[in-house]
Amino acid sequence: MTKVKLCGLSRPQDIEVVNQIKPDYIGFVFAEKSKRYVSLAEAELLKSKLDGDIQTVGVFVNKTISDIVWFLDIVDVIQLHGNENDEYIRKLKTITDKPIIQAFVIQNQEDICSAEKSPADFILLDGGKGDGKLFDWNLLTAVQRPYFLAGGLDTENVAEAVRYLQPYAVDVSTGIETDGRKDKNKMTAFVHAVRKEN
Repeated sequence: MTKVKLCGLSRPQDIEVVNQIKPDYIGFVFAEKSKRYVSLAEAELLKSKLDGDIQTVGVFVNKTISDIVWFLDIVDVIQLHGNENDEYIRKLKTITDKPIIQAFVIQNQEDICSAEKSPADFILLDGGKGDGKLFDWNLLTAVQRPYFLAGGLDTENVAEAVRYLQPYAVDVSTGIETDGRKDKNKMTAFVHAVRKEN
């Protein structure tokens, strides 16, 4: 059964919606350069309103391990979206047993090989660095390990992605927004489209 991650939540009304539609994961972006950035204090407030069955994913880009430590109380899963290497991930695993997702931009078979060797618990396969770009799904048909599928997913194409690839999880941010804000109707339609395929 493919799980659902809705990423880049930043407002109390976003949390109200997810408490109704129950995705498996929601993402808080802790990368200052992102338009979806939330501070630790904002994330704590949002988490306090979140249904306890929904897991929180902290999205980090090239943060030091000592910086990540500050966030461990409010995230259930760590997602690395920068240039973190294997050594960094192994070191991070010595200070936390929380699952780690490592993101990869997929352009060719070589990128798939690199992703499959990652010491992270999960890999996230994306068309770009969180900018909603679709990529060639045919590259993924031979992936041997559980992965999060991201990049250009929306309410129109996610059912096809689940049917064709049966990924461990699908991850969306841009595809559930209108004018740069999370859209209740799109969030609901996205979750329903995935659940219908499971």
